[in-house]
Amino acid sequence: MRNFKDIHIGKLIYLAVKEGDIEKTRIVNFFKCTEKEIEEMYLKKSLDTELLLKWSKLLKYDFFRLYSQHLLLYSPPEQKIITNNSQLPNFRKNLYTKEIIDYILEKIDTGNLVIFPLLGTFKSIVFI
Repeated sequence: MRNFKDIHIGKLIYLAVKEGDIEKTRIVNFFKCTEKEIEEMYLKKSLDTELLLKWSKLLKYDFFRLYSQHLLLYSPPEQKIITNNSQLPNFRKNLYTKEIIDYILEKIDTGNLVIFPLLGTFKSIVFI
């Protein structure tokens, strides 16, 4: 996946299911729902986080990283806040620089890197 700006999570899940050759019966049993409900999930642009977590577990793929990459690439620069009284966990914004991400994307586009072995090498970067 090259375009992190417009994420259609249903299409990406469908692609991961096809690439992983996951049987429909396994998916239906895992989610305890019908095939029709699974097909409807493939058509949705966004999913509830609980469902996305289940998909991530079933497919052994961190779909949440797609949104993290979106934030890295498209959010405005971080503004310095002197005091932080938030009870939410504080995460580093830039795990990888834009240059490193662009370099890896370029290698994938030119065919010099295959995506799935790349995922084992760079576990904190997620590409489809």
